[in-house]
Amino acid sequence: MNATVGDIDGNIERIRAGQLAARDARADLVLFPELAVTGYPPEDLLLREDFLARARAALEELAAGTHGPIAVVGFPERAEDVYNAAAVLADGAIQAIYRKVYLPNYGVFDEQRYFQAGSAGAVLDVGSHRIGLTVCEDVWEPGPPATEEALAGATLIVNISASPYHAGKGAERERMFAQRARDNLAYVAFCGLVGGQDELVFDGHSCVIDHTGETIARAAQFREELLVCDVDLDRAAAARLRAAGHRPAARSPGTAAARILPPLPARAHDPAASPVAPSLAVPITPVEAEVYAALALGLRDYVHKNGFGHVLLGLSGGIDSALVACLAADALGAERVSAAVMPSRYSSTETQRDARAVAATLGVAAHELPIDDVLDAYLHTLKDELSPASAGTPPALAAKSAVPAAIGTGGPGTGSEDLTVENLQARIRGNLLMALSNRFGWLVLTTGNKSEMSVGYSTLYGDLAGGFAVIKDVPKTLVYRLARWRNSPARAAGGVAEPIPVSVLERPPTAELRPGQRDQDSLPPYELLDRILQGYIELHHGREQLIAQGLPEAEVERAIRLVDLAEYKRRQAPPGIKVTERAFGRDRRMPITNRYRG
Repeated sequence: MNATVGDIDGNIERIRAGQLAARDARADLVLFPELAVTGYPPEDLLLREDFLARARAALEELAAGTHGPIAVVGFPERAEDVYNAAAVLADGAIQAIYRKVYLPNYGVFDEQRYFQAGSAGAVLDVGSHRIGLTVCEDVWEPGPPATEEALAGATLIVNISASPYHAGKGAERERMFAQRARDNLAYVAFCGLVGGQDELVFDGHSCVIDHTGETIARAAQFREELLVCDVDLDRAAAARLRAAGHRPAARSPGTAAARILPPLPARAHDPAASPVAPSLAVPITPVEAEVYAALALGLRDYVHKNGFGHVLLGLSGGIDSALVACLAADALGAERVSAAVMPSRYSSTETQRDARAVAATLGVAAHELPIDDVLDAYLHTLKDELSPASAGTPPALAAKSAVPAAIGTGGPGTGSEDLTVENLQARIRGNLLMALSNRFGWLVLTTGNKSEMSVGYSTLYGDLAGGFAVIKDVPKTLVYRLARWRNSPARAAGGVAEPIPVSVLERPPTAELRPGQRDQDSLPPYELLDRILQGYIELHHGREQLIAQGLPEAEVERAIRLVDLAEYKRRQAPPGIKVTERAFGRDRRMPITNRYRG
């Protein structure tokens, strides 16, 4: 289910539709994701009494209309405290409530800020079968509450979840569920949230795993789906007769017993009915295809859920903007995408040709906005401040007689095009994009990647200006892999074939803000830089650990210094989609004022 945070009425309607579909499929039990009523994560909405009361009232209204399959629905329960809870709905009422035991407080999670923890697992008898209830992290932990539910006799453990995506997460999660199923000799049914919510993407990938660890049903990734599966719980019960460790007498001293909820009757079934043939969706491969799908979903939902009808990006002829243009056209349709081509005196004929080619191939509208005249106006206004004599000196103290007639090509302070002039170009482009955004109500997409964001290779109020940073968490080397995959024959069937010219893929990366500029003039080669950044940012490795891996000491020290110094820029950047294990923002929270250089 694709829930929207705060859209309680809309989420309830989606749950009702799911209940009807489950009834038509002759299901006994239907699961909906963690906090399905409110969407996940609701963050500080959970501190509002009116929000919690509205969620409870909506749940009770939903329960009153529940007369088909038993439904397990995630919601925030307001009792003596607030709990991340699963409600059991049946026969027109809320029959029971289970409270999440393990509240994650790492990475993107802040659940201990909002919720009180439940005390123990809980089991529900449906006819002759016993079912264990868990919410998300409760099964990530290898022991209770799942083990205590299994020891209490549960042969099916259901898990409703909102599990944020990163590359490869679905496969990792499914392997973990298989281990839990084997450990507990129980079927595991996982229902995952799907959709984009600000920086997070939820990949769905719901699944049912039998007591041997075999996946017997799997839903698609990155889209809503009702996954229907018959489970033969008698097989799990029979297997336990041969496994003494799964008998209640084997419970460790001090282990809390699972709470036994009021029983519910099983639904009557036609004995002649054929068993359901479960769907077993094939996971998306390769990883580039999976990440591309995550980025497209995150972008589509951010645009739709925030009410934008159209997006705009600057198209430079470089690899980053080409990839973002492809993602926007694929996610939203070319008719809802515009691109601004904003050449300066330093823009090569080749990059401008490539920018226009990308727009034409994708079928997106292109706006030609040359910036030289605007840049000249800035340079004229700042002619005294940009003079060689004023470099590093307050204007009032600069030697006015040293003002040149034109900016030359040397270094800063020698009448050259310096960093100030480079940033002026980026800020002019940012201003033009925002002007179109103001005029037409379009959402501006920024095109910077994670490697650049990491080391501050970006301009405040320039290329950081915008509303959504699509590839903010995509390292530069992965940008190239995604672009090549998008151009591949495997992708062509799902969109415009080969939208990115080969010259874009082969050209050395450059911001084209001064003559002959190359990214490698200011940064290590991206293959090396991304290795250092992954170790430092995602794996928490320090300087000595990185050097011990054979990475060049000077480059390690330079990269770490740049990452630390750029924190203030990242705080002012727009939100972007998380696809790695540790993204900037919710995942990585570092102080700006920080003298630690370990």
